[in-house]
Amino acid sequence: MTTTIPPTDKALPRSLWALMMGNFVIGTGVMVVPGTLNDISTSLNVSIPQAGQLITAAAILMGLGAPAFATLVAGWDRRRLLTLSLVWYALLTGICALAPNYATLLPLRVLAVIAPAVFTPQAAASVGLLVSPAQRGRAITFVFLGWSVASVMGMPLSAWIGGTLGWRWAFGLVAAMSVVSAAWVWREMPNGIRPAALSRQAWGQTLGSAPLMLAVGVTLLSAFGQFTLFSYFAPYFFQTLGLGGGALSLMFLWFGAFGLAGNVGLSRWIDRIGAPRAVLLTLGAMVLTLLLWPLGQAGIWQQALVLVPWALGCFACNSAQQARLVHLSPALAPATVALNTSAMYGGQALGAALGGILIAQGHMLRLHQVGLVVLILAMALSVWAARKDRGQRLGAVRA
Repeated sequence: MTTTIPPTDKALPRSLWALMMGNFVIGTGVMVVPGTLNDISTSLNVSIPQAGQLITAAAILMGLGAPAFATLVAGWDRRRLLTLSLVWYALLTGICALAPNYATLLPLRVLAVIAPAVFTPQAAASVGLLVSPAQRGRAITFVFLGWSVASVMGMPLSAWIGGTLGWRWAFGLVAAMSVVSAAWVWREMPNGIRPAALSRQAWGQTLGSAPLMLAVGVTLLSAFGQFTLFSYFAPYFFQTLGLGGGALSLMFLWFGAFGLAGNVGLSRWIDRIGAPRAVLLTLGAMVLTLLLWPLGQAGIWQQALVLVPWALGCFACNSAQQARLVHLSPALAPATVALNTSAMYGGQALGAALGGILIAQGHMLRLHQVGLVVLILAMALSVWAARKDRGQRLGAVRA
């Protein structure tokens, strides 16, 4: 008997391009604060740690909101849901740009990031209904290329605009792009895309699965370790290398270009090497950068070279984690993708909060040490999750 394996090189549907663009806009909007942190601090007359609370508060809302909204919007048509989330992003981010002071900006920013809490997990959960199972890993990593493209184009552009015209113009750019993206999603997404509703039983199966929850924990630790330092790239590079304005945007562009290359490479190889191995490789790349981090203080080119492994692994790791969870249990994908998004944003909140505390105590130059320890823990947890999954599968076969 011959088994036919469906081809994986078939062209992806056009709707995935719209979802990828949506993630680009979402990613640019999420990273606009780290990219303009110096200008926000100066313009609104607040300290760097206080400005960093914009990252922490937004990440908390996104982390808690992703699973909650996944249940709330379970029956919605995804064409309408994803379009409305981008319209909301445009409206609230535009209002943020007009905020007269920090006390007004903080709650507006929290309201604005309801959109990422909805769009990113629901776009990923929709992929399974748009492509064949053989294309699922490739399709998910493709949709998450939007975050990598945001790091290449969106974040450097935001940093440059923030350094030359001010952070308000950078927020305005995100609002304008959100309108364009909403129109694209509305045009390309088919009607009737409704992933299975998340029942109590589905949530119970998800939360009761050790491999799934351990894998989600990897995402939490990965984001935690990275954002302890990543949240404060702008003030860190200004303090250590004197980078600001155009030079800072070029550093972000450098980081983003390699981030995009890492995600593109992963999308081509993930179905061959397997998601768990891909996660371990990307985490290892980021650990390498933090081990070499002190070398970067010698100069801008040394710092740029040290950043390369981190960039290659950063966004690729997020994509591999999404694919890993979908492969572990396709039926529970809406729940696991929502939890994974929650863990990603929760890790960002923890990292930004801890980084702010360390900076307030005068320990900015030690941020990489904390990030290194947390990322090593993420690697160990990833290995444990893979072993747990293999053990359960072997047990099921024997039974």
